[in-house]
Amino acid sequence: MALIAQSESRGLHVFENEDLHRIGTAVRGGGASKEGRYRQTWNLDSIFKGGSGSKQFAQFLTNTETDLSTMKMKLEKAAAKDAPDPEEWAYAIERLQTVGMKVREVNAFVSCLTAQDVHDKEARRLGGKTKELASLYRQLFSIVDEQLLQFTDAQWHAFMEQENMKKIADNLQERRDLAKEKLPSEQEQLIQKLSTDGYHAWGELYNTIVGRMKVDIREKGIKRSYSVGQAANKLSDKNRAVRRHVFRQFEQAWENEAELFTGTLNHLAGFRLASYEARGWENVLKEPLMINRMKQETLDTMWETIEHNKSLFTEYLHRKAELLGVDKLAIYDVSAPLTKEVPQVSFDEAADMIIEQFGRFSPEMAAFAEKAFKEEWIEAENRDGKRPGGFCTSFPIREQSRIFMTYDGSASNVATLAHELGHAYHQHVMNDLPYMAQGYAMNVAETASTFAEMIVADASVKQASSRREKLQLLDDKLNRSVAFFMNIHSRFLFETRFYEERKNGLVSQERLNELMTEAQKEAYQDSLSEYSPMFWASKLHFHITGVPFYNFPYTFGYLFSMGIYARAAEEGSSFEAKYTELLRDTGRLDVETLADKHLGEDITKPDFWQKAIDFLKEDVDTFMKLSEEELSSKK
Repeated sequence: MALIAQSESRGLHVFENEDLHRIGTAVRGGGASKEGRYRQTWNLDSIFKGGSGSKQFAQFLTNTETDLSTMKMKLEKAAAKDAPDPEEWAYAIERLQTVGMKVREVNAFVSCLTAQDVHDKEARRLGGKTKELASLYRQLFSIVDEQLLQFTDAQWHAFMEQENMKKIADNLQERRDLAKEKLPSEQEQLIQKLSTDGYHAWGELYNTIVGRMKVDIREKGIKRSYSVGQAANKLSDKNRAVRRHVFRQFEQAWENEAELFTGTLNHLAGFRLASYEARGWENVLKEPLMINRMKQETLDTMWETIEHNKSLFTEYLHRKAELLGVDKLAIYDVSAPLTKEVPQVSFDEAADMIIEQFGRFSPEMAAFAEKAFKEEWIEAENRDGKRPGGFCTSFPIREQSRIFMTYDGSASNVATLAHELGHAYHQHVMNDLPYMAQGYAMNVAETASTFAEMIVADASVKQASSRREKLQLLDDKLNRSVAFFMNIHSRFLFETRFYEERKNGLVSQERLNELMTEAQKEAYQDSLSEYSPMFWASKLHFHITGVPFYNFPYTFGYLFSMGIYARAAEEGSSFEAKYTELLRDTGRLDVETLADKHLGEDITKPDFWQKAIDFLKEDVDTFMKLSEEELSSKK
């Protein structure tokens, strides 16, 4: 969810899962059977019955459109008055929040429809309509923002004294401050209007191309075609020859469509840069930092502290290469299992394990997860026709969430489940707050999700019954550190440099490949033998229009959650209430204030980040010791 003052994409977009996460599990046996106590297909009929042909949804969509049109007339009428009426504007914002929940509801529903079946043409058509409504909603807030700037100090004080405005005082002050950075209302509304068939349309084109793509993989002499989501699951196969073959075919599939993807990426960036130029924004990070309520100083300190500690994780990568019997890991080896005897985990087993481990930290969190499984909030079936990746999206009116993924029984899939349930729980504890106060940014959203992963991963390692099992589980955990410290860093480096070059014109596919490879080599400290030049095309996050720079918030959330998790380990059960209060504040405080208030930490300084990394170093030390014993036993 992006900062509402910037893009209104909070709830209009979904939380995308970082698919390089790996966690371990001590659960044995099973397999990803589709039969079990918990269904692997979600129930959308309880939201709107009938899928993309739902008459109930069609009526709700029409009502939402009417509400938006009515609100636009009322806001324009109020803005035309010589002197603003504080009570009138307070009522307008209260009503606008209600309409915003309806806009979010329709967008979340269509996101689910298009994800579960990429061939659903009616769902795609509805997606265009809901994006228009989202654009109109953003236009309405442009009117509000301009009015907030027009208030005199006395009028502003009277406005903020309205009882229903006190609950969102921080959010309103934030809107007023950020409005100073933007264009006049008419121009901001024009940008939003043009974005539907310009900016967002390029993102939709990318999704359409990906939905039709197939990856040809040869298995036991027979060529089979898979969706990109299904093929991606095979990149962590136990057999290196299989991984290499799948990786080459995967890269080739994206190469085949590279001309189109070069266009989508360039035009997405061009639209953003044109908007930034009009507003006088020179730094391409200005918007993502504002969206994430984060200072440049904090971001720089985080990356600098990670850079100072990377050598420890490159040592881990070299040791893993030794364990796998190769001189250097290729990028498709980083997440490879250390043993070919990796158990599959059934969906029921994964659900039981997550519920149990959540319960050790928070009974409320466990009860929530159990509710999500029992009430069929999760779409996990491994079938063709689904979009790749995983996400969580929420329905604020019904106070429910829906989780999307493709489950095939791997430890990575268990990670996805825990991760997305963390997102859903975050929303759950905020449902009673005013809608504007629910607008938490992506970086703190990733805090809740990675915290949920850590609960399951840490418990699994502690419960390991043998050295080999513990070694594998530690490897799964450390894969996450590598993903956040190196893979995400490569994305950040690539995107930052790409946008700078894009300012001077279109960037060719060849140059995109070069930028991607250079960024990966730098981020991984040249510790790999082979990289992924086409990653700029295969990674959905570069083509998402809801939130710019869909990368560094993951790393922030990961390390921030490590710091919180370390505090929870120190304080025990008493920390649950503090954790809940921290989550509830994520919709109104900047991250520096949030950390100071709830953790007593200054995150603009390296101390907090170093302590979080030191917490992770314990896993590296244990891994190095156990792996040395494992290598010695084989001699």
